[in-house]
Amino acid sequence: MKPHLNPPLRAVAVAGGMQRPSRAVSLAEHLLGLVGEQLHCEQRLIELGQLAPQLAGALWRSQLPDAVEQQLAAVEQADILIVSTPVYRGSYTGLFKHFFDFVDQNALIDTPVLLAATGGSERHALMIDHQLRPLFSFFQARTLPLGVYATDKDFLDYRLHDEALIQRSQLAVQRALPLLELKRHAQAAAAAVAAA
Repeated sequence: MKPHLNPPLRAVAVAGGMQRPSRAVSLAEHLLGLVGEQLHCEQRLIELGQLAPQLAGALWRSQLPDAVEQQLAAVEQADILIVSTPVYRGSYTGLFKHFFDFVDQNALIDTPVLLAATGGSERHALMIDHQLRPLFSFFQARTLPLGVYATDKDFLDYRLHDEALIQRSQLAVQRALPLLELKRHAQAAAAAVAAA
């Protein structure tokens, strides 16, 4: 394998699951792994369930501990963002929204975002388009056209096992690659200008 001349892209996944094990976390890990198979990248998984006690009482970003601030900074610096949340009462979890309320509103402009969710049945599948997509449109992010929605039956021991869903996940990542190549070229051009 040839050494990579370009710095790795930063792939960050945010999982809104409140417990471990979690289907939302498993789905985020799966998608993050697929990105890692296709690209030279640094992978980071942020589990909001682990941050919950530190997030719960904060009203302002200045009130957050360093551990949460580091995770927010990772999201804001991501070259690709993967978000995965359980569906709770027809939408993303309150903790998921609370975390993204602290993200700088200009930090995700043009960042590719792969949207994913888990739910108890197929009836919540449109949550990706009706809830997640508008949230990241506010950030002016580039939400990828193909979202990934998984139900309980798509998992076996908290691992994806449904072949159709595995193929959909692969296709969603494949469709992200052209945007990530554009980002890599832009970074290389910026680095060349800075070095000149």
